[in-house]
Amino acid sequence: MIDWPGLLKIGIALFAIVNPIGSVPIFISATSGWSNMERSRTAKTAAITVFIVLTIAAQIGDQILDFFGVTIPSFQVSGGILLMLIAISMMHAKQSAAHQTPEEIQTLVDKEVIAIVPLSIPLLAGPAAISNMIIAAQQNSSIAGHLSLSIPIFFVCLTTWLVLKLAVVIANRLGTIGINIVTRVMGLILGAMAVEFIAHGLSGLFPKLFI
Repeated sequence: MIDWPGLLKIGIALFAIVNPIGSVPIFISATSGWSNMERSRTAKTAAITVFIVLTIAAQIGDQILDFFGVTIPSFQVSGGILLMLIAISMMHAKQSAAHQTPEEIQTLVDKEVIAIVPLSIPLLAGPAAISNMIIAAQQNSSIAGHLSLSIPIFFVCLTTWLVLKLAVVIANRLGTIGINIVTRVMGLILGAMAVEFIAHGLSGLFPKLFI
């Protein structure tokens, strides 16, 4: 049976992490001078790439952790800390360095790779989004649970595609202040979920302290 409330929670967290609205200014800057068709194609490619990356993380991410001998509680704590760092950056209406580095920003001039790097990876489907999906997969360990994770991923990627496709319109309507407000609200939500991840991880690492 599909846990719809749980999937909704996962979808909200994932949307806050991916934060497509906060990426609108970067998308516009990266595609400056491009035609509407080129921007639309880039938005579609970015959304598809994000879907593939996050789906792979949800389906086999736990196996990757097993290969490296990393426990789930440890990953929850490290993932929660990463989410918190990004949340703090978002609440200051800034793009976190965990999403992209100055060197990766320089690749924005390359039209052939921009949809994949750095727009899809690591700006949208960065370490935090991947960590979030691996943790979600552990919390939905059944085969049906793993498969159901593709539902929130799909809707977040669909929303991302629509936002990037309409990036110019959104930027004109919201303006810098509007985008910053949305980014801060998403950061606040993400911060609260990061605390929950860390708390669950610590309870798994130190069960006697939480009796």
